[in-house]
Amino acid sequence: MAAVAPNVQPILPPAWLGVLGGGQLGRFFVIAARNMGYRVAVLDPHRDSPAGALAERHLAAEYEDRAALDELARLCQAVTTEFENVPAASLAHLAARTRVAPSAQCVAVAQDRIAEKAALLAHGFPVAPYAPITGEQDFGRLREFPAILKTARLGYDGKGQVDVARAADLAGAWQALGRVPCVLERRLALERELSVIVARGPDGESRAFAVAENRHRHGILDVSIVPARIDAALTERAREMARRLVGALGYVGVLGVEFFVVAGELYVNEIAPRPHNSGHYTLDACVTSQYAQQVRALCGLPLGDERLLSPATMVNVLGDAWRGGEPPPWQAVLAEPRAKLYLYGKAEARPGRKMAHFTVLDASPERALSVALELRARLGIGEA
Repeated sequence: MAAVAPNVQPILPPAWLGVLGGGQLGRFFVIAARNMGYRVAVLDPHRDSPAGALAERHLAAEYEDRAALDELARLCQAVTTEFENVPAASLAHLAARTRVAPSAQCVAVAQDRIAEKAALLAHGFPVAPYAPITGEQDFGRLREFPAILKTARLGYDGKGQVDVARAADLAGAWQALGRVPCVLERRLALERELSVIVARGPDGESRAFAVAENRHRHGILDVSIVPARIDAALTERAREMARRLVGALGYVGVLGVEFFVVAGELYVNEIAPRPHNSGHYTLDACVTSQYAQQVRALCGLPLGDERLLSPATMVNVLGDAWRGGEPPPWQAVLAEPRAKLYLYGKAEARPGRKMAHFTVLDASPERALSVALELRARLGIGEA
């Protein structure tokens, strides 16, 4: 068992932990922390947030609210985040008063695509050919098309992105995105999209979970297949690259690393400074979930065993599956003994909003995928 760094005292239950953000990732963090005996406070502006509903304290305030941040720091021995768009300045403010992981500096890199790609390149990680676009003077910096234009900040789940078939289309695409700073990225011939959830503690120990193979629908994660259907050498390269990445960044916490596979080679697409939706499978298929790992890294505890105990397929359920305000026929999933269903407690179902997921486990990866896709169809989730 790895030792805790001598300069970092472990935080033990029943201490208070804080999380910025009240979505489903925060909700699972709250559950993991409470199961381990910790008390949790959530800072989120929405009074009906899924995480806030399960926490001992919910501070319903904006993320820049200094009084709320000070109250969180006073109450909690350590604070983390469940999404990357929390203001880095808020994390820095907290870090002057209590332990914070991941750091404001790491979150600032991950929430800006220009800074993120520059950091990846600086540390020797391969990315798709790209050019920062901050004005019309940058339009000629990428000469390889087709491409995709992405806003540098706040874009996720397919938002803030425009396809650019040729150079002549770039001006219109930039106008459509509001003429904000962007990244223009060459569109690659993808063989697969993968992700690795990796955790690193303050002592430098890191552990990478199994590689997930991801399918997207309209830019939003649809299905994750674990283990990914790739050879052993590529699997180990992806996991090792994720471990090297958290070390290079000096990152503490849980990080989601998304990869493109092109002609058998790995390219880092983007990083998420938090647990990742493609890591939901760890709740059921691993010795330690990504959320329990987040608690451990935050508290300076030895990281848990990340071993995969069973192949699994996870399916995201979006608000589109609610027809006329009626929920999907959950009995289809609940009647399947190999399936685990998770509803996030969100009050309103909207198209594109992540409302739930289910995971199918089976000793056969092919059966897990087949059953998951059959249940997906029974819920009325359309094909891409």
